[in-house]
Amino acid sequence: MKRTVFTAAMALIFSALAHAQTQAQAPSQPGAARGNAGQPTLTPDQVAAQRRAQQEQLANDWANLTRYRDANRNLPSASESQPRVVFMGDSITELWDRDSGKFFASKGYVGRGISGQTTPQMLIRFQQDVVALRPKVVVINAGTNDIAGNTGPSTLEMIEDNLTSMTQIAVANGIHVVLASVTPAYDYPWKRGLEPAEKVVALNSWMQKYCVKAGCVYADYFTPLSDEKHGMKEGLSRDGIHPTPAGYAIMAPIAERAIAQALGKE
Repeated sequence: MKRTVFTAAMALIFSALAHAQTQAQAPSQPGAARGNAGQPTLTPDQVAAQRRAQQEQLANDWANLTRYRDANRNLPSASESQPRVVFMGDSITELWDRDSGKFFASKGYVGRGISGQTTPQMLIRFQQDVVALRPKVVVINAGTNDIAGNTGPSTLEMIEDNLTSMTQIAVANGIHVVLASVTPAYDYPWKRGLEPAEKVVALNSWMQKYCVKAGCVYADYFTPLSDEKHGMKEGLSRDGIHPTPAGYAIMAPIAERAIAQALGKE
């Protein structure tokens, strides 16, 4: 099992590196320019420096395995009295605890989001950032950056395969899985014109059906956040992609209900 997963992961690395794109992802990164959403706006020089740092990161540690390595080592042992929950994801997961009153910390959840990441990158770090932490539940929120092409062109089938692989690895290690819907995206501010909205709808539809088949729990963030164009509702996002505290306030009880369901408490 481990040899098969390792081989598949290595194949993903070389496939992604072969066509990895290094275009800027500034709005998807913490501290990036965010327009009028109350976040700092970077100067052109700062944006250029950020791009260089991102390119260096991709070249030296494509899946960003070093990001949480020390935090993982310093994490206390999992307790049976308080089941551990890990949130795996991208910037939407990473920013959640920063923007919304330390939601993860207040609940004892462990956040393992990395801005800009795609599902193949998450799959590669899934063993160290999820399995090794011995959680009872993992909440996976991933796929929007794949649709944006952050690490190269990606089909919905490729995203589905990676989500399936993460689910199977979790289940094989006794971890309950919550697959969280991709949040609405009418357009990506760092890569305009991709028309992602209906791809997000299609991926979420697959995810919901897959959870029925695989026995995981589907957490639907999309429906209460979405407007009539399948973009983010006014006031719930800072840039059309990343939720505001008001957006996270809608997502939080959905996540908690899904976790309780995964633990058999609902």
